Amino acid sequence: MDRAHWQQLSRERVKDAELLLGGGQWAGAYYLAGYAVECGLKSCVLAFVERNPDVIFLDRKYSEKCWTHDIGVLVALADLQSSRVADSLANPALEVNWGIVLTWSEKARYELIGEARARRLHEAVAHDPNGVLPWIRMRW
Repeated sequence: MDRAHWQQLSRERVKDAELLLGGGQWAGAYYLAGYAVECGLKSCVLAFVERNPDVIFLDRKYSEKCWTHDIGVLVALADLQSSRVADSLANPALEVNWGIVLTWSEKARYELIGEARARRLHEAVAHDPNGVLPWIRMRW
């Protein structure tokens, strides 16, 4: 899968989450909002590898580490941790949104999620201009 494919998946998953919110399907909306971030970050990982192809030789397990759903790990693999921290310190709303997004896990697909939690995650992901996904899009 290339960067464009991950980007398209990210865009579609956040739209899917919005539709599910509108239909009262809270757990599905929550899961897909987080998955949209995961897909966007995987595009960022590929962008990082394109700029730094030697990373796959410096760390033999780099590509294996990419097989994760962990948002924090993906931020690190895309070499975005320092930017995330700096931008969050400069923008308190972004910092709050990152805090919400970093609690997401793919294990949410097995949870019953309520409306408030689903809406809170979707807002943290999609809010323009302080959402996590708009921040990611500037880097993918």
